[in-house]
Amino acid sequence: MATADQIKSLIRAHNDNDNEKFKTVVLQIAAYEAKLNHESLARELKKLAEKTGNARGNIIQFNQILNNPMLTMKVSTERLKDLIVSTEIHDRIERILNEFRNRNKLRSYGMSNRRKILIEGKPGTGKTFTASVIAFETGLPLYTVQMDKLVTKFMGETSSKLRQIFDSVESTIGVYFFDEFDAIGADRSLDNEVGEMRRILNSFLQFIEQDSSESIIVAATNNSQLLDQALFRRFDDVLHYSMPDESEVKRLYQYKVSGYQSDFIPSMELIKASLGLSHAEIIRVCDDAIKNSILDDNKITQSKMLYLVKERLMLYSGKEA
Repeated sequence: MATADQIKSLIRAHNDNDNEKFKTVVLQIAAYEAKLNHESLARELKKLAEKTGNARGNIIQFNQILNNPMLTMKVSTERLKDLIVSTEIHDRIERILNEFRNRNKLRSYGMSNRRKILIEGKPGTGKTFTASVIAFETGLPLYTVQMDKLVTKFMGETSSKLRQIFDSVESTIGVYFFDEFDAIGADRSLDNEVGEMRRILNSFLQFIEQDSSESIIVAATNNSQLLDQALFRRFDDVLHYSMPDESEVKRLYQYKVSGYQSDFIPSMELIKASLGLSHAEIIRVCDDAIKNSILDDNKITQSKMLYLVKERLMLYSGKEA
């Protein structure tokens, strides 16, 4: 079923007599329904889109993406208000979204919006979630590049597959997410980098330099130090994510637990004990607490939360806390 934002986009496109935008949104909905195995509805939507002017080329492009094993598509539901990061990172994401929404205005002045984004940070700090947020807030589908299917051992094949992905970036607007980006973006000067990997990186640098589509490209890495320095100037913005501080830890507990149990207020002891856990790990602690509360029919207490935090820390340290 179409999201509320897609319905609003359809109405705006109709009011603006923007047939291309209208077709794009209809095809996004069709692609999503096809992913849910609602083949009959997807086919019907595509036929309706085809009647809206000359949409056959767009339909073929959507079918190619759906059948492309290197890309998985989802319609995101994650909102910016659900992303708990520092004020600086939040404001920079807002800037990316604002520039996208006003890209035509910027273009009229010879300027372009930020649309090539690199996110660096430890696992669980919100990199993937951010890509989903950008997709939702822009009303675009999220296409995740499957690195295990992109990088192969055969000489020249990976570069050829990269070209296919950037052809999709050009032909079908969306948010294209390269997770574990260091798999192709490793520093070319590293001694252990073979010639083929250098060629792959050179290909990526060439493709991203030449890309002038309206799609948004988001690349994420756990370690920016592994990346080739030539990459950084190809991106319009670089976001550095860190482990949550006390303020973010408190907000995470309030967001997850207080929504389930309104009288729960995280204590300073709990907040300090949670420092060192990533955003994702704290969310898992909250989910465990909520599940225990449901199954035991008991309220969530500070002591139970502290126990779960201790348990989570032991999982990652391998030591008794």
